Amino acid sequence: MDVQERLKLIKQVGEEILTEEELIELLNTKKEIIAYDGFEPSGKVHIAQGLMRSININKMILAGVKFKMLVADWHGWANNKIGGDLEKIQIVGNYLIEVWKASGMDLSKVEFVWANDFIKDPVYWKIVMQVARNSTVKRIIRCGQIMGRKEGDVLQASQILYPCMQCADIFYLKADICQLGMDQRKVNVLAREVGSKLGFWKPAVVSHHMLMGLGQPVSNEKDIPERIIDLKMSKSKPGSAIFMNDSEEDIKRKIKKAWCPEGEITENPLLEYCRYIIFEKYDSLKIERPEKWGGTLEFNSYSELEKAFAKKEIHPMDLKQSVAKYINELIKPVREHFEKNKKAKELYDKVKSFEVTR
Repeated sequence: MDVQERLKLIKQVGEEILTEEELIELLNTKKEIIAYDGFEPSGKVHIAQGLMRSININKMILAGVKFKMLVADWHGWANNKIGGDLEKIQIVGNYLIEVWKASGMDLSKVEFVWANDFIKDPVYWKIVMQVARNSTVKRIIRCGQIMGRKEGDVLQASQILYPCMQCADIFYLKADICQLGMDQRKVNVLAREVGSKLGFWKPAVVSHHMLMGLGQPVSNEKDIPERIIDLKMSKSKPGSAIFMNDSEEDIKRKIKKAWCPEGEITENPLLEYCRYIIFEKYDSLKIERPEKWGGTLEFNSYSELEKAFAKKEIHPMDLKQSVAKYINELIKPVREHFEKNKKAKELYDKVKSFEVTR
């Protein structure tokens, strides 16, 4: 696979790339490219974290990139997840890894790194301190959006430390690329700005799209990062998220209630799931309906589907039934893994008992 083919794959992942020129330079000159992704163990895994993340990581791996996936247990502790209980957060971390084992992620090129393992290293804390010394408190507070916090939120002192830690993670893990969601943009930009000042490098950034939750979008009179926080699928809003362990009945019930106005293609969660998940896993999508309503339709691309929906050739309920069917098929192997694997089942039983805190 040549550089242009590899770049094309990565661009399918990146809703924004900082910068394409730097990425091309990496692809041309570096034999082993390391991408950093991280996750805060904070509760059950939804399809944005499970299915979409697997799709994106697999594309990056196919493009010749190796992943260091940070299990950000101490970060979750700093952010008061699972009531600020570190042991419970670590149990959730192991549960997430089990989800990805069953979700189709190519783990041969993924190294899971626990923050708990390198937190004892003074070299790490030296980088954290260097980042803090080269940043203002105001700038770090603006980075609070990476934790799902808004600029006006009251933060604990531990949450002020979080962006400095995440920025340090990039350099400690020797990451060439930050491959995270658009909601993590501010800390990635901070890393690009402080990298050369600290004697490191300027990491490239490949920011993926943030999958919408099922609810009706709120007013859009906000800056883009805050808008992303409002729209994205979140485990703190369980009714608007589809989880990787949801039953077929759960999936149908949630999708039936989803926001999906007829003919509306902007900020429509059902169309998003078609674009970013279903058409990534299937060559076509069928809308099954009785002959009296026009019979079964089959679409070979997302653009075909979107055009038909915009013209009101597809009723929202028909789209919902189809999306529920495909999402259930994709989640089924994960559900079965947690039913049949003793270790996985024990982890999930514990995670279900934990209180999810924002």
